[in-house]
Amino acid sequence: MNIRELLSEKVKSAMNAAGIPAECQPMVAPAKKAGFGDYQANGAMAAAKKVGTNPRELAGKITDELELGSIADKVEIAGPGFINIHLNPAWLSEQLGNAERDPALAIRPAAEPQTVVVDYSSPNLAKEMHVGHLRSSIIGDALVRILSRLGHKVIRQNHVGDWGTQFGMLIAELEEQMADSDSASMALSDLEVFYQQAKAHFDREQAFADKARDYVVRLQSGDAKTLELWQSFKRVSLAHSADIYNKLNVTLSDEDVCGESFYNDDLAPLVSELQAQGLCQEDQGAQVVFLPELADKEGNPSPVIVQKQGGGFLYATTDLAAIRYRANTLHADRILYFIDARQSLHMQQVFTLARKAGFVDEHVSLEHHAFGTMMGADGKPFKTRSGGTVKLAALLDEAIERAAKVITDKNPDLADADDVARKVGIGAVKYADLCKTRTNDYVFNWDTMLSFEGNTAPYLQYAYTRVRSVFRKAEIEPVAVSGEIVLAQEQEKALAIKLLQLGEVLGQVADDALPHVLCTYLYDVASLFMRFYEACPILKSDVDPAMRASRLRICHAVSRTLETGLDMLGIEVSEQM
Repeated sequence: MNIRELLSEKVKSAMNAAGIPAECQPMVAPAKKAGFGDYQANGAMAAAKKVGTNPRELAGKITDELELGSIADKVEIAGPGFINIHLNPAWLSEQLGNAERDPALAIRPAAEPQTVVVDYSSPNLAKEMHVGHLRSSIIGDALVRILSRLGHKVIRQNHVGDWGTQFGMLIAELEEQMADSDSASMALSDLEVFYQQAKAHFDREQAFADKARDYVVRLQSGDAKTLELWQSFKRVSLAHSADIYNKLNVTLSDEDVCGESFYNDDLAPLVSELQAQGLCQEDQGAQVVFLPELADKEGNPSPVIVQKQGGGFLYATTDLAAIRYRANTLHADRILYFIDARQSLHMQQVFTLARKAGFVDEHVSLEHHAFGTMMGADGKPFKTRSGGTVKLAALLDEAIERAAKVITDKNPDLADADDVARKVGIGAVKYADLCKTRTNDYVFNWDTMLSFEGNTAPYLQYAYTRVRSVFRKAEIEPVAVSGEIVLAQEQEKALAIKLLQLGEVLGQVADDALPHVLCTYLYDVASLFMRFYEACPILKSDVDPAMRASRLRICHAVSRTLETGLDMLGIEVSEQM
């Protein structure tokens, strides 16, 4: 139980003892201003309004019943009824000491673990991954890591685009090119070029276009030779994606791929079920569901096409099949989709129809966690100088190259410089994205993201390295340090409170799917450490040995917190930079 949960429980008990209705909540939160305690309980105002009494008087009744024991050394009422709680440094010392020695850093598993399906990344196998796949991949992976750390059963789902009419064209092109090279890997060495060649071939030659359409029919009917070519295309394409995930330090693997093709056999039965329920009707030859729940301003219901006039299926059909599979076969309690904001209406339609058709019940949480767009300096979606799509592989390579130059300029004699450059470059790209509020657009800027100042990955990675350097200078391993933690200075107390909030922050991110909250927390930890480091000498000769040991243990808690928090974001640290 973290500090906030513990205090909430204590204040809630006091509210019950004071006769306040059970539905009123304590509303405990960290204090926002110095001098107003370490935590505040702000529930007295709302409770007073409900029962029709003076909030300050009610706050007094709550404090009269509040039993905090050794947790706090002072509780006071401020303003109209805020309850300010000043935590006891001795109690904080004990909690931080326990956390520093705890392999889990006092991060407690969720009280009620859930099965959570996370849909993220989902590239189209017809093309190489580009910058548009970055946000889905890294935001989704951060949530996967955090949910797993909190004890939930997490099932990754990489819903790749590996089916549809375009694959007839691609398979036809692959067969012709393999006649010359006899190698799918050779023919598909550059997916972008291959796709462009296939499209040009399709547009200029009627015979090839007819052949491509024939391959679509063969593919859908399960022709062995066509499926073999399709599998070759999938294998090489997935290898390209795997390289990107490996470089990005994203935990997706081939075992997590569950693409559009997986649901192919369920699409026709699904449409039949919608027809049987009277939800779906023919409209201009297509099968359409009209949703009055999502009607426009004029009252026109929102149309969802689930089968085209020619019999083909659409993204909505596949997504409905995926929801049904995830709810009923994977037994998900939560299904999280990390898909950009432009798909918001589509996801609303799919969620509404899935519930209306009974594919999921009310106990399954369907969540679209939309995100904004990566913008260039011109305020438009990030592109190459020529206006083309930026390949993700090229972006990551450039990040590492730029990081290498920055690191060499700062420390030309650094050992393992290539590995450090990789960690800093990739970390900078990921953190620059993750530290922004997920729903906002943001401007991509190399200089800002690679800076060693401000709220950046290099700053946090350097902070970790700086903490570790204390132990190298002391010539002692952190686990060898013994003695009690004593919070004698205000900087030590402030840092201790922040360190003990890690589990609370991870829980908030898991609930709200907002990784920037963790980024802000880590930046606060690093900033508070710098203040502590300047105000509280550690290795100076005149520092008492017991105080030195106490501060070394605080340093160890800081390094472990930074390393753990950055790992939850998929960012690596280095011992030296």
